[in-house]
Amino acid sequence: MNKSISSVLTAMLMALSLAFGAATPSFAGPAETALLESFVGSWRGESVLTGGEEDEDFTCRMTVAKGTGAKINFAGRCSLIGMNLAVNGTIAYIDASRRYEGAMTSNTAYSGIAVGQRQGDSIRFTFSKRNLDESGRDLTIGSNIILQGDSIVVEFEVTFNESGDKMNAYVPFERR
Repeated sequence: MNKSISSVLTAMLMALSLAFGAATPSFAGPAETALLESFVGSWRGESVLTGGEEDEDFTCRMTVAKGTGAKINFAGRCSLIGMNLAVNGTIAYIDASRRYEGAMTSNTAYSGIAVGQRQGDSIRFTFSKRNLDESGRDLTIGSNIILQGDSIVVEFEVTFNESGDKMNAYVPFERR
């Protein structure tokens, strides 16, 4: 399979960042603010990217900091076979729509907005986007990001639309 690991890692990093991703103004109440702030800290995740010619180990780090008002800021970096990909963003609770929203910037061409819903003591983001990678290949990126308790989990899948080939990873993050 002729796949760009860079494209797939960028897609995974985008999925992760969209959980935290510049959101619109918010007026979150104490419960929403407290839930967001519970993720402030340093995080590290390791996983294996499957579905390529060979499985590839990779690591990610991110820092979540209290932002202005009821927002948290995010900065992350993932490394795979000597490449570094970075993202930055903010997540906030939007009272008018009763949901969490985030968007991201990265050192790649990928960007997007994700919507999260609270489910008990967790926030779950589901994201799907069709995009072209830097080589012009048609990709569909799908992910679930779950922020719960003292953990963050990212599940993602990249589908190469022309061939139907898929690459997947399940990335559990732990507080450092």
